[in-house]
Amino acid sequence: MRIAMVGSGYVGLVSATCFAETGVEVSCIDVDRQKIDKLKNGVMPIYEPGLEDMVVSNQEKGRLVFSTSLKQHLSGTEAVFIAVGTPPDEDGSADLRYVLDVAREIGSNMDHYMVVVTKSTVPIGTSKKVKDTILEEQKKRGVIIPFDIASNPEFLKEGSAIGDFLKPERIIIGTESEEAEKIMRRLYKPFVLNNHPIIFMDIISAELTKYAANSMLATRISFMNDIANFCEIVGADINAVRKGIGSDSRIGSKFIYAGVGYGGSCFPKDVKALVRTGDENNYSLDILKAVENVNNRQKEVLFNKVMSHFKGDIKGRRYAIWGLSFKPRTDDMREAPALMIIKRLLEAGAGVVAYDPVAMDEARRKIGDGIEYAGDQYEALVDADALLLVTEWNEFRTLNYKVLAKLMKNKLVFDGRNLYEPLEMREYGFTYYSIGREPVLI
Repeated sequence: MRIAMVGSGYVGLVSATCFAETGVEVSCIDVDRQKIDKLKNGVMPIYEPGLEDMVVSNQEKGRLVFSTSLKQHLSGTEAVFIAVGTPPDEDGSADLRYVLDVAREIGSNMDHYMVVVTKSTVPIGTSKKVKDTILEEQKKRGVIIPFDIASNPEFLKEGSAIGDFLKPERIIIGTESEEAEKIMRRLYKPFVLNNHPIIFMDIISAELTKYAANSMLATRISFMNDIANFCEIVGADINAVRKGIGSDSRIGSKFIYAGVGYGGSCFPKDVKALVRTGDENNYSLDILKAVENVNNRQKEVLFNKVMSHFKGDIKGRRYAIWGLSFKPRTDDMREAPALMIIKRLLEAGAGVVAYDPVAMDEARRKIGDGIEYAGDQYEALVDADALLLVTEWNEFRTLNYKVLAKLMKNKLVFDGRNLYEPLEMREYGFTYYSIGREPVLI
């Protein structure tokens, strides 16, 4: 079976590689020639555990090829996946220019039946726009070539995307014909041999399922952060509350950890896009508007704790940041809480020295030389007035308190992910602030 995957970003590259791993012949297409040249040489544009070895292996076996020309790889292709970026416009709506550019290229060059699959996260109704665009290009050519549209949203978690794709909890596919369903079912057969469900539905429902899933997870995060802030006011402990409600099988324990807000490529963009789609259809998604407001406020919480502790004056002080990516096991810094925290610290006249296990190069691209970059986590602490833990990487979970006390100016920790225990902090003489718990004041 032969397919084309247009887009070599996070979704496209992971999807193309995992399909190739099951024996499918995959052409991965991208207009960025530099990125394609690097991929041909085994240089990854993103950090994802296990991806590099799998890309190299499938290239060597001839199942995965990279190219800048979709036209050259349409021959014999049974399905073309559109997995290009859909960045948010200023009004929160998804920018579909790249999706429709691909649709135009398909319509201009196709010469046989195929299924055109939207893999990118796209607003409701996008598949119809893709179909209309392809038909328009065919009309310009004076040809009528049958094709079908399908929607196949991705549910990959950065840091565990390979496992998520190869062993999916569920596969969602929206189709409009039996032939399209037949092709998609054959493509995904290797992934459902272990009884992982494949759910077919109409295309609009498939498009909405993706947004609804991410918005629900974002809602859980913002809800817990709101409760955590209230815990601090009334003297409750958010960790105790979390365990109490998480033991309810109707709620469960996932995505109910308090912190400094969500970030990444999906949740912020998808919540905004769904809110915008609701407004366009004269329906106000008030819960999701509140989710977004809470998250924006939560990204300021750690900075506000710093300002409160130092009585509003941090000019000339030096702060160590541990963790820059929006979550562990990725170098993705899109909408990362660390960006907001660093921005606020710099605006207030403070200095910042940061460390992240994999996101240092990405941080340099996004932040530049306005901050210092440490070679390891403890180097960042030298002469620091305080440590701010922002991303919960495993290597940050166990502290060497004696080293901290020796390197830092002050025994002061602001924990944005509740990694550490207040009693242990008190035992070692540290002043300690976390999220949704009473501070330890020494």
